[in-house]
Amino acid sequence: MHKIEIAPEVLARGKALRGRDHVFTDIDPARTAHIVVDLQVGFMGVGAPVEVPVAREIVPNVNAISAAVREAGGLVVYLRYLFDPSEPLKWTSWYSSMIGPEALDGVSVSFTPGNPNFELWSELEVLPEDLIVDKTRFSGFIPGTCQLHDILTARGIDTLIITGTLTNCCCESTARDAQQMNYKIIFVADGNAAITDAEHNATLCNMAAIFADVMTTAEVTDVLAAAKPTLQAVA
Repeated sequence: MHKIEIAPEVLARGKALRGRDHVFTDIDPARTAHIVVDLQVGFMGVGAPVEVPVAREIVPNVNAISAAVREAGGLVVYLRYLFDPSEPLKWTSWYSSMIGPEALDGVSVSFTPGNPNFELWSELEVLPEDLIVDKTRFSGFIPGTCQLHDILTARGIDTLIITGTLTNCCCESTARDAQQMNYKIIFVADGNAAITDAEHNATLCNMAAIFADVMTTAEVTDVLAAAKPTLQAVA
């Protein structure tokens, strides 16, 4: 598990901005979704194309949050990273510039439906009522590349609990975009995973300073246990 270190000055600045340590302690569970980002074999398996070893360690925390969200009446959504060469909105800035041919070959094969690396990690407790949504960008909120926003809007969701991998890539991108689209964001400090502690903690600092309420798994499950629905989400 990552050694979590959020700079005291960042925490102090965030508290000064918001007026308290945590701002989303009274969420409506019926309007809350747990967004589990990219916990796929291709990121989690030993020797996987984009192996993130800590991602295997956070699975019990992710499952605990999913169980608490379901128990409280919320929604669980699993995002999957998808390589789709036929998509109409081409991602040339990434696939033609920021990633080399060898790495591109690995990604294009691994994250295509039918490849074992594309599948969700087997230790995740995925239930029939949960949703699985594919995305072709780091963020789940880029128009034309993922249906996540439409799905959440149709169900009246306004609060997102974010876990997954990589902390500093797809998880952070999804959280940043969602916050600017008016979602309340809870970013789970011990429910996200990066390749190094430094990268993980850099994102936690960004989240705590500006974008999200950073909580531990224990804090999140406590909030959910105490929450009472005030508005029924749209079925």
